[in-house]
Amino acid sequence: MQKLVNRLKGLLHRSLLGIAGLSLAGLVACAGGGDGNGGGKQTPTTPKTSSKPAPDETGLKLPAGFSAVPVVANFGSVRHIAVAPNGAIFIKLARLKDGKGIYRLQDTNGDGKADKITGFGDYPGTGMAIRDGYLYASSDEEVFRYKLDGDAKVVNPDQPEKIVTGLLARGEHQPKAITLDYSGNLYVNIGAYSNACQLVDRTNGSPGQMPCPILDSAGGIWQFKADVPNQTYGNDHDHRYATGLRNVVGFDWNQQTNSLFVMMHGRDQLSSLYPQYWNDKQSAELPAECMYELHQGSNCGWPYIFYDQFQHKQVLGPEYGGDGKKEAPEKYQDPVIAFPGHLAPDGLLFYTGDQFPAKYKNGAFVAFHGSWNRAPEPQQGFYVVFVPFENGKPTGKWEVFADNFAGGPDKMSPSKAEHRPCGLAQGPDGSIYVTDDNKTGGVWKISYHK
Repeated sequence: MQKLVNRLKGLLHRSLLGIAGLSLAGLVACAGGGDGNGGGKQTPTTPKTSSKPAPDETGLKLPAGFSAVPVVANFGSVRHIAVAPNGAIFIKLARLKDGKGIYRLQDTNGDGKADKITGFGDYPGTGMAIRDGYLYASSDEEVFRYKLDGDAKVVNPDQPEKIVTGLLARGEHQPKAITLDYSGNLYVNIGAYSNACQLVDRTNGSPGQMPCPILDSAGGIWQFKADVPNQTYGNDHDHRYATGLRNVVGFDWNQQTNSLFVMMHGRDQLSSLYPQYWNDKQSAELPAECMYELHQGSNCGWPYIFYDQFQHKQVLGPEYGGDGKKEAPEKYQDPVIAFPGHLAPDGLLFYTGDQFPAKYKNGAFVAFHGSWNRAPEPQQGFYVVFVPFENGKPTGKWEVFADNFAGGPDKMSPSKAEHRPCGLAQGPDGSIYVTDDNKTGGVWKISYHK
C-alpha cells in the first residue's frame, strides 16, 4: 500500500510541474517590427525583435495568443490555397502527387487537421481561388474553373471549363498566380522571362533592350472575364491591366479600397553585373521588394527602373544608363511600401476576419519565400509578415508575424530550409492558412485564442 501511495505522489508532482511549464509557455510573446512610413517614400529596415518566443509544437514562432496546427504535412510542394465558405480547403501543387495537381482537404472532427482528402486535376501549377461558387486553378499556360456544389464539392472534376489559354511560359518566372475581384474579373500574373531585359540576359555589359519586347506579353498583370471560356491575349481587346512588373506571385483584391495590390519580385545581380556602381553588401539589399496598388494602366517601371529604399526613390536601371544615383522618370508608379531585397514575396492576403485582434483587420499578410542571393549578408525571409493598414494605406510599420519556417538560423537558405512559406488564405472562422512549397510541403492553420 505504501508503494502505491508513493507512486501516486510522484505522478501528482510531475503533473504539477507540467502544468507550471504550460503556464510559463503561455506567457511567451513574439514582437517584431520594421520601420518605415506610409506611401512610396520610405526606408524599411530589418524587423526589430524585442523578445524571442519559443517555437510552438509545430516549430513556428507566433505572437502571444496564436497557435498553429498542421493541416497536412509531407504532402509535396503546395503552392497557393483557397478556402470555401464551409471550410473545405483546396490546394494547388507544383508537382503532381499520385497523378493529381489539386487536392480538397476537409477537417471533419474539428481538430484542424485534414482527415478527408481527395485529389483531381492532372496538371501542376500555382494559382488557386474561389469566387461565386466556382473554383479557379492555373497551370503555367492556362486557367481553369470548376463548378462547386452546396457542400463545396467539385461537380465534375474531370471536365473543367477552360477560361484562359495560350499564356506565355518560357521557364523563368512561368508560374501563373491568379486572383479575382468582386465584379466578375480574373487577374493573372505573367512573369517576365528575364532579369532586366538585357540583350543577353544576366551578362555583364549587355545593354537593356529599348523598348523591352518582353512587356508585350509578360512582365505584368492581365485581366480576363471570370466566366468567358477560351480567352487569350489577342481576343477582341488588350487584356493587359498593368505593366512594368518583373514577377508577381503574391497578390490579392483589397475589399476596403476596391483595388488590386501586388508584391513584386525585384531584379538580381547588381554587384556582379555592375561592380562599378554597387558592392556586394549593397546588392544584397537592393532593390527593394515592393508592394503596389494597381489600377487599369498602372506602370511600375520594370526593367527601366527600380526602387532604392535607402535613397527613398526610384532610380534608373543600369542597363538603361543608371549609375545608382540617376533618378527615374516620374511617369512610373511608386510602391506603397518596400521591404528588404530578395526576400521573394510569394503570398499576399488582406485580412477581413474577426477572430484576430482588432489591429489585424483590413491589414495585409505577406509570405516571404526566402532569399538565395543576399551574400555576403545572411539569407533572409522564410517568414510571414504583417502590414497594418489605415484608411486603405499601409502605415509602414511592418512586423514579423510567423517565423522559423526554415527551422533555425543555420538553415536560412533554400537548400537547407525545412519549410518555405508560399500561399495564404483566410478561413470562414477567421483563421489563416499558410502553405509550404518545399519538397516535403504542407499547410498550417493559424488561429487566435483569447
